[in-house]
Amino acid sequence: MPLSSSHRQDLLALLDSGGEVRFDEPLARHTTLRVGGPVDAWVAPSSITELCRIRRYCDELSIPCRALGSGSNLLVLDGGVRGVLLSSDKLRGLRFSEPSADDSRTEVYVEAGVSTGKLLSEATKRSLGGVEFLGGVPGSIGGGMIMNAGTYLGEFKDVTVEVTSVSSHGELIARTHSECGFVYRGSAIPPSEIVVFARLRLPHRDKEAIDADVAALRKRRKEREPHGVPCAGSFFKNPPGDFAGRLIESCGLKGTRIGGAEVATAHANWLVNVGDAKASDFVSLIDLVRRTVTQQFGITLELEVKVMGEP
Repeated sequence: MPLSSSHRQDLLALLDSGGEVRFDEPLARHTTLRVGGPVDAWVAPSSITELCRIRRYCDELSIPCRALGSGSNLLVLDGGVRGVLLSSDKLRGLRFSEPSADDSRTEVYVEAGVSTGKLLSEATKRSLGGVEFLGGVPGSIGGGMIMNAGTYLGEFKDVTVEVTSVSSHGELIARTHSECGFVYRGSAIPPSEIVVFARLRLPHRDKEAIDADVAALRKRRKEREPHGVPCAGSFFKNPPGDFAGRLIESCGLKGTRIGGAEVATAHANWLVNVGDAKASDFVSLIDLVRRTVTQQFGITLELEVKVMGEP
C-alpha cells in the first residue's frame, strides 16, 4: 500500500535541515543498471541520528524501510518498492587516526556513504595499504560491508575491525570482525539492518607499491569487463572451484539478448543494459542463464546482485 499523505508529512517533519526526501522517485535514477520502478519515498538522512529516527518511525507504523546504498549491485524490479528506501548519500564521514607507538597500523572510521574509490584514494595518499582490492570496484562502504566486496587482491574482511548498523527498531548495533561472519560475497549482518559506519585497520605500505597493485587491477578489469553501458558488476557468484563467467561462456551465451538486457561479450558474468532495458528483461535473462548452466554442467548459479521490489 502506498504511503498516505499523513505519512509523507511525517517523514518531512522528521528530517533535519540537511536531509532530503523525494516521493514516487524512479529508482532507475539510483541504480547503475538504470532500471527499476518508483519507490514511495527515497530519503537521504543527513546524519546517523536522523536515520535512526526514521527507522523507529517506520517500525512503529509497520512501514517497510530498507537501505538503498549506491545501487551498484542491485536489480530493482519494474513494479518499484513500497515504503521507504534510505540512501547513505549524505553519510560520508571519513577519519584517519594516528598509529600508536606499538602498532604500525592506522585505524579508519568510515561512514556507509563513502565511495570505495574515495576510501582507496585517501588511504593511498597516506601510504596505507590493505584496500588495494577496491581499485575499479564501484559502490559504497555500506553495501561493500554487507556483501564483503573484494577482488583477487583481498576483501573487506581482511581489514575490518568493527561494523555498526541500525536495526529495524532504530537501535545502533556494533559487531566485531568475528561477529560479522564474513564469507565469500556475504556476511552475517542481517539484511533487515542498515550499515552506517565501520572501523578499519590499515597497514602502512610504500605508496609506489600500492599504486602498482591498483594499476594492475584496474588494467585487468578494463581488459576483461564491459564499459560504456549500464551494468551492475558480476551477476553471479563463482561456484566452488570454478568461475561463473567461464561456465556461462562455455554455454555459448555471450551476446545473448532479451529485450534490452544482454550477456556482455567482454565478460559473460556481466549482464548489461544495451538500451531501454526493463528489469523484467534481466529477470528473464537471469533465468535463461541459470537454466542453461544447470542443464549443461549440473551447477545452479547463485545470484551476486540483490533483487528488490515488485514485478
